[in-house]
Amino acid sequence: MSNSAGSDSGSTKPYLVRAIYDWSLDEGLTPQIMVDVDSAGVTVPLSYAKDGKIVLNLHPNSVRGLEIGNEHLLFSARFSGRAENITVPIDAVLAVYARENGQGIVFQPDGSGVTPPQPERVRRDAAKTTQNQDGQRSGSHLKVVK
Repeated sequence: MSNSAGSDSGSTKPYLVRAIYDWSLDEGLTPQIMVDVDSAGVTVPLSYAKDGKIVLNLHPNSVRGLEIGNEHLLFSARFSGRAENITVPIDAVLAVYARENGQGIVFQPDGSGVTPPQPERVRRDAAKTTQNQDGQRSGSHLKVVK
C-alpha cells in the first residue's frame, strides 16, 4: 500500500474519501471535505475560502452531479444562489468528515490519513482508563494509525 498522495496508482486516498462520504450518508450525517484552494487544478469560488482552505458540503441535497473519481471530485453547487462548477483534485483534499460529529480523516501532506480531532465529549470518554478482570488499569483501545 502506498503512502503517497492523490493520483499515484496505489493511493488509498480516493477510496477513503468515498468510504467516509458513504458512511456519513448511511448514518444520516453531512459529508464535508476541506480543500487546499492553492493546489493546482482546484476550481472553487475563492471568495468563500479562508486561510487558503475551503470546506465544501457534499450532501446530495447540496450538490448536483457529484463524481468522486480516483483523480478528481467534480460537482455543481450553489454559492449565494449562483451555480458554480467545482473541480477538486484528490491531491487537494485535506480532510473528509461528517459535519455533525467531526468523525472522518485528516490527510497528512504525504497522503496518509489520521483520525481528526474529535468533539470534546468523545475525547474525554476515550481517555478514561478502566480496570480489566485482573484488576489492572488499561487505557483506551483506540490508537492513531499512520
